[in-house]
Amino acid sequence: MSISKDQHPIETGMGPRPEPQEILNGIDLSGKTVLVTGGYSGIGLETVRALVKAGAQAHVPARRVAQARTMLDGIVAPDHIGEMDLGDLTSVQKFAADFLSQNDRLDILIGNAAVMACPLDHTAQGFESQIGINHFGHFMLVNGLMPALQSAGQSDGARIVLLSSVGHRIGGIDFDDMHFKNRPYDKWQSYGQSKAAKALQAVELDRRGQSDNIRSFSVHPGGIFTPLQRHLANEEMVALGWTNEDGSPSELAAAGFKTPPQGAGTTLFAATSPKLNGMGGVYCEDCNIAEAVPADSRDMGGVRPWAVDQELAIKLWDETEKQIAAL
Repeated sequence: MSISKDQHPIETGMGPRPEPQEILNGIDLSGKTVLVTGGYSGIGLETVRALVKAGAQAHVPARRVAQARTMLDGIVAPDHIGEMDLGDLTSVQKFAADFLSQNDRLDILIGNAAVMACPLDHTAQGFESQIGINHFGHFMLVNGLMPALQSAGQSDGARIVLLSSVGHRIGGIDFDDMHFKNRPYDKWQSYGQSKAAKALQAVELDRRGQSDNIRSFSVHPGGIFTPLQRHLANEEMVALGWTNEDGSPSELAAAGFKTPPQGAGTTLFAATSPKLNGMGGVYCEDCNIAEAVPADSRDMGGVRPWAVDQELAIKLWDETEKQIAAL
């Protein structure tokens, strides 16, 4: 396996849980255009709030536009909230085309939206929903917006940040049965595969984008209570050690989970930190680059090889293009 030489922690001057204002201290995003999927709830909302406070002009695609406008009132201009469903590639294509018709550059693209551990379902194009939304939808969006990213890259540089998860440790890509057509559906195996795919997508995006000064990163935001857990019953979260029987956070969660603003931290770090200049294609956690750990590591932290291997990243890119072309 081939893993980036940069996949190891660096000196950042920050701990694992800085607040957004600490990360963005001294960073001026005035004149910068940013786009955040899932930017109207949970850590996505906190990400948008922090970037706008630093001077950026934010755009948020949304499946529920009315809700997004309510949540982002006073933060994002209503006409910068456009309709888009990551579970429908036609919708993604339309959003990207509309964005390009009105914007000639995109400095930061953050693929934050996701579904987790949901019952078996399928996207409009027939992909299993977790990898369909978390990976295929973002793949179509990033590639559709590439002209705007290239424009920003050729002037000041552009960054792409895709949210992966510690869940990638569950397992890598099953290239023989990505959509669970011939194997029993397992919602956690599906989630882990989709988050490994997000990390691999960042690896290959970085390789392809370097010549245009577009650098890409994947991030694990940390444990946070957000709407991402909406498909999990409290009994399951009790079994995972996240909550008590009454639904309150467990001692483990209280000690280890981050607040939503802190959960936005690693995304903000990857999107803006000058410490990452000249680097890319790496998986980050706790506001730093993660350590590459062996496939059989039992550590909760670190990144497994199947999520950052450069050869697997190319294989996934090619397979994704093949499946989209076959529609």
